[in-house]
Amino acid sequence: MKRLIVAGVLLLSTTIFGADTMLNETPYEIAKSDIGKGKAVMLEIGSDKCGSCQDMGKMLYRVKKSAPDAMIFFINVWQERKAIKILAIQMIPTQIIYDAKGKEVYRHIGPLTGEELGKALTQYKVR
Repeated sequence: MKRLIVAGVLLLSTTIFGADTMLNETPYEIAKSDIGKGKAVMLEIGSDKCGSCQDMGKMLYRVKKSAPDAMIFFINVWQERKAIKILAIQMIPTQIIYDAKGKEVYRHIGPLTGEELGKALTQYKVR
């Protein structure tokens, strides 16, 4: 009976607080394979243990939910140490946007406000 109650509470809390879900992690090699393929791509580099990164992950989850075709990927620094060197990441969170041809056109270190994120995604045609 206790297990049933706990399962019900977990299911209910997931339903109620679902909007606070973070963007899922993507292996760098998978995200990299989409860069330069005709669509703008945004990489969010951070950690699931960093408060600012969690805030960014939640905002980006909502963006992906409203624009599922947007090429937005979360790269976890703890899982992708080699990628961190390749991308020259100095601090987290860091946002990088590549244009449709694969050229880096935007890099920001630190969290963005919702307004700043929206402007960047629109300006660089990520969504």
